[in-house]
Amino acid sequence: MKKSIILLAWFSIFLNIGAQQTKLLTAEKHNEYGLVYTLPVTAFQVEVVAVKEVQIAGHFSKYSKLFTADSKVISQDAVNWSIESVKVIPYGIPDAENRYLMQLKAGSTTFIGVADDGMLLSINKETELSFPEALNVTTIEGTQTTGKEYLEFVNEDFTSAQSSYKQAQILAEELQEIREAKLSLTRGTAETMPTDGRQLEIMLSSLDQQEKALMNAFTGSSWKERVVRSFTFVPEKEGKSVLCRFSLTDGIVEADDYSGEPVYVSVKVVEEAQLPVDSKGDEKKIPKDAVIYCIPGTADLSLNYMGTPLFNKSYQMSQFGMTFGLSPSIFTDKKEPSYAIFDPSTGALKELGTLKQ
Repeated sequence: MKKSIILLAWFSIFLNIGAQQTKLLTAEKHNEYGLVYTLPVTAFQVEVVAVKEVQIAGHFSKYSKLFTADSKVISQDAVNWSIESVKVIPYGIPDAENRYLMQLKAGSTTFIGVADDGMLLSINKETELSFPEALNVTTIEGTQTTGKEYLEFVNEDFTSAQSSYKQAQILAEELQEIREAKLSLTRGTAETMPTDGRQLEIMLSSLDQQEKALMNAFTGSSWKERVVRSFTFVPEKEGKSVLCRFSLTDGIVEADDYSGEPVYVSVKVVEEAQLPVDSKGDEKKIPKDAVIYCIPGTADLSLNYMGTPLFNKSYQMSQFGMTFGLSPSIFTDKKEPSYAIFDPSTGALKELGTLKQ
């Protein structure tokens, strides 16, 4: 099998991942009783998960220990990015440069299952096909803050205070009042109690919001942004290449964005494909007019960032394998026709059996 693929071909296929369906092809007069199919080239969807942690310093952080007795304080604004995990999903894309023909006779009930793009999946048996869904997702963990939310709850005494110390003292007093109000509500001793549970819930929620905003003015606040980005990688040969880049200020960026350091993906063949042998140990010969499938080789796929390993696993890959074939006669036998199921990511023969009519 050829080890190179036209970039545009597999990129256009990748854009349609998730839209793939399986279909059955039968020998008809309109196709001259010939069924055309392709074998897959092994591709990988690499999902990189990065976490952005935003820390916002408390405006009165230097008074936190004095007025709140909380020593866990964020005293400086900071944004930190880190790579959390990497997930690799193999799948197949058709080798557009190599098509094969299974020639049948009129009246044959043999059928093949293929993907929308013509990639061979099965013969004489239906099978399902699933592709990974390309991800570009951002989620927020925690509450995004500016560090100035406390200003919504300050009074005139605070705004007229002449020093930061006095302002901090006023905030601390208001914080204590809020906590006492929450306590009296939960104990049922407040001067004005809510008329029902729903009203109590609203009042406590409002007090919680105020308490958090005032407390953050001392201790600071933080929140996280988790980003998942998908990249397609189609190995063509052994070696190392740049999958994407990672920036300490911008997170995951494209491979051609030099604001980040490269995330390398490496491929190394660890086991070459071997032709099947007969009972005597001799290599089998490919049958005439054979139904072609792939015997994949095995390679290690690894990712690393600035010398730190992120991922390493061995996969079977059609690029580093060879083709072999099955006699078409076993699929057209009228008494016990055979069926075959192929690996959609490598084109390898997964299962071969017989069906009784």
